[in-house]
Amino acid sequence: AGSTLPFKSNYAVSSKIEPFYKGGKVQISQDEQYIFCTCGPRVNVLQIDTGKIIHSIEQDDQEDITSFCLSHDDQMLVTASRALLLKQWDWKQENCTRSWKAIHNVPVASMTFDCTSTLLATGGCDGTIKLWDVLKQYCTHNLKGSSGVVHLVEFHPDISRLQLFSSSMHCGIRIWDLRTSKCVCVLESHYSAVTSLAFSPDGQTLVSSGRDKICTVWDLKEKKVKRTVPVYEAVEGVVILTEKSHYSQMGVKSNDLYFVTAGSKGVLRVWESSSARCVFTQTDAPALSTDEGDVDPRCLVHCLPMLQSDRLVTVTAEHNILIYQLPSVTVQQQFVGYNDDILDTKFLGKDNTHIVVATNSSQLKVFELATNSCQILYGHTDTILSIDVFRKGSMFASCAKDKSIRLWSMDLESGRVHCVAQGSGHSNAVGSIACSRLKNILLVSGSQDCTVKVWDVSETLSDAGCEPAVMTARHTEKAHDKDVNSVAISPNDKLVVSGSQDRTAKLWSLPDMSLLGVFRGHSRGVWCVQFSPVDQVVATASADGSIKLWGIHDFSCLKTFEGHDASVLKIIFVSRGTQVVSAGSDGLVKLWTIKTNECVKTFDAHQDKVWALHGSGRDDLMVTGSADSTITIWKDVTEVELEEEQAKQEDQVLKQQELANLLHEKKYVKALGIAISLDQPHTVLKVIKEIRQQDSGIPQLEKTLLKLRQDQKESVLRYCVVWNTNSRSCLDAQAVLQVLLTHVSPEEILQYQGARTHLEGLIPYTERHMQRIGRLLQSSMFLDYIWQKMRITGGIESLSLDDDEMDTSAQDIFIIDKQPMKTGNGQTNERREAEEGDVDASDNSVVENIDESVTACKSPNVGNKNGGQNEGEESSEDSEDEDDIMEISSFPTKSAGPVCCITASIR
Repeated sequence: AGSTLPFKSNYAVSSKIEPFYKGGKVQISQDEQYIFCTCGPRVNVLQIDTGKIIHSIEQDDQEDITSFCLSHDDQMLVTASRALLLKQWDWKQENCTRSWKAIHNVPVASMTFDCTSTLLATGGCDGTIKLWDVLKQYCTHNLKGSSGVVHLVEFHPDISRLQLFSSSMHCGIRIWDLRTSKCVCVLESHYSAVTSLAFSPDGQTLVSSGRDKICTVWDLKEKKVKRTVPVYEAVEGVVILTEKSHYSQMGVKSNDLYFVTAGSKGVLRVWESSSARCVFTQTDAPALSTDEGDVDPRCLVHCLPMLQSDRLVTVTAEHNILIYQLPSVTVQQQFVGYNDDILDTKFLGKDNTHIVVATNSSQLKVFELATNSCQILYGHTDTILSIDVFRKGSMFASCAKDKSIRLWSMDLESGRVHCVAQGSGHSNAVGSIACSRLKNILLVSGSQDCTVKVWDVSETLSDAGCEPAVMTARHTEKAHDKDVNSVAISPNDKLVVSGSQDRTAKLWSLPDMSLLGVFRGHSRGVWCVQFSPVDQVVATASADGSIKLWGIHDFSCLKTFEGHDASVLKIIFVSRGTQVVSAGSDGLVKLWTIKTNECVKTFDAHQDKVWALHGSGRDDLMVTGSADSTITIWKDVTEVELEEEQAKQEDQVLKQQELANLLHEKKYVKALGIAISLDQPHTVLKVIKEIRQQDSGIPQLEKTLLKLRQDQKESVLRYCVVWNTNSRSCLDAQAVLQVLLTHVSPEEILQYQGARTHLEGLIPYTERHMQRIGRLLQSSMFLDYIWQKMRITGGIESLSLDDDEMDTSAQDIFIIDKQPMKTGNGQTNERREAEEGDVDASDNSVVENIDESVTACKSPNVGNKNGGQNEGEESSEDSEDEDDIMEISSFPTKSAGPVCCITASIR
């Protein structure tokens, strides 16, 4: 297996499903290709076709965005934040082109553009409305009179009317004449906040909706109510249908005005304005019956038209965006804006085209990986805790806190999923579920009631649209003393392993659930258990931060992996059972090689506990889900890295050969360019040394460095920082720096990437080198001073003694001073200085203690070479004439020995 399937060494993030909408305004671009929505301090731009976030407009001050608006020509985006600033963006480049004060004393709550994209209206929480000319960049109107927060502003579609409609906490709809800056009329009909306004194509009729469960049809010419339509739900959005003949499937049968409402019941309904009756109700989403004040996650909070493509967009309270195709009112796409904690996830489909996700809610979410479109499955009534998939990948099971389990089936052609069976019987939350590996014949569930149940899967299951079949437990076993956190079925469907909060894992036989053995060794609860796909081994992950492998024959611990700083929550086998991937509450995912007990790689892509981990059937993908609401798809890039590494090595060999040839030919510019392209500082240093060793080293170095490109000079400067830290290469670094600082202006050097950091790194080591050279210079000057003070008058006299007449008296080899020194009794003595021991002339070290290395001796038997000296003559070493001191060059070469060495031999 090792020869055909190498160990995995790395995974790379292939894609991510992240939160992109957490409530607030949603807007569709005019070309209907993008959805704009807020997420804290960002406005995210979602491409509808791919479901990917292609742009993220983020505030520099990290202040939350309170409102935004996209111009009708899709060119300008204006945002308002809690910092009371308005910013204009070129959203395609993610560039802020202009910023100005909003003038409002409190944050802006609403804003809109007129149809010409020249006027911008902003409604503030201070009850004022301000109009801005975005081209000439000044405020044109300041409209006062509204009470409370102005949460709705809309221009009349006919710009020639110059009218602005607004609504605030007063519940009325104000009409402002922009010519006079006055409120010309207040439309009063609602008894709660007005949530939406929709204009008819001719601009003569207005439909308003409110949370008072009515919709009002207004005649704008007469400025009075034409019809009040009771809709019996709090309405958040209203859209007028234009092409009436096209919508006959939705109950539109006349030329009357029809409109669509979306609200607290979570369904779309079509109303005829003249008769005030509902002509169509959406059936695929069951109506909700919620109490007053109780907001169901499925209720609709926005409804937006897409007129060009004849579609409708709705937004739910749980931040899901649904796109319906009209007139069939079928869900075409669905995007999940916020997932909350990800508790479990599994690959689904024949070719891993989907993933099924359990979040901190009662709904299952099935994502299509190609488009990120999501299908939400309803059935459980409480938080879903675990999922497992059958071998073929078209059926999966789920369990939840509602004490039940459910079996789901996916149509491989359409991708639609429906519930085919359900079972109940546990007395507490069901925390884990496992599907049989060979055939779709049984399920095993583990619960917080400390029991493990075995369920039979019927061969005849319910079809889509039918009531789910009822499953009953074949066997129930009191398995542990505490919660059962995990269960798994062996690859041959003959064994079950369970892991519990009681710190143990147990092995059971199927189908009678007889206990075979207990795995003991963890110091805290066991979070996950898994069977090896090829060996008779069980892996367990525990809250004690360790992973253990156990032999199922003798229940002994075979290996222990330690590396996580906190609980290990999930483990899977990869590479045919030769490696393990683990996920922990420290937010890390680790890849382990079983044979070597080595952690091959650590992946850090999550900010919170990684609860979910699963590998694809082909062993090339991996999915992780975390409490940070992020789902990450990982791709095995081991083979790609090996190929890239091999190609890189081959390329480096060729470049090294080419570099050697260029150096031989003395083409230093090309050689240095190749060395820099290899990104190997040591190779570049070798080229620099080669250049400096030439006869004209410094001029050649200047000529070579100045011909480099700017990016190459940046690399050389970066390498100099490394070279300068080593005394062996500091001279080369200083030579390069001298060239750069001499011929390149400071302004140009500061333009280099990271120049300031590099220069700051050069200063301390350069100062250290200067201090070292200064100390060496001082030492050499002191040595030179001592050398000059030595009064040298002659060479060393050679003495030759016959072996037969050897004189045993002390004989000296010394240097005679021309200036005799008179002693106190007038006798002339010679000064002799001899150095104890030999000094190596090649040693550049300084003699630290002159008194120990140089010894002065006197000999009474040796007279003055030039005869006696007058008795009255005084001699002092302190007053010696420096003209009599011989220069270093006057030493006899034959007798002086090495430079700076004076030897005395005494027999």
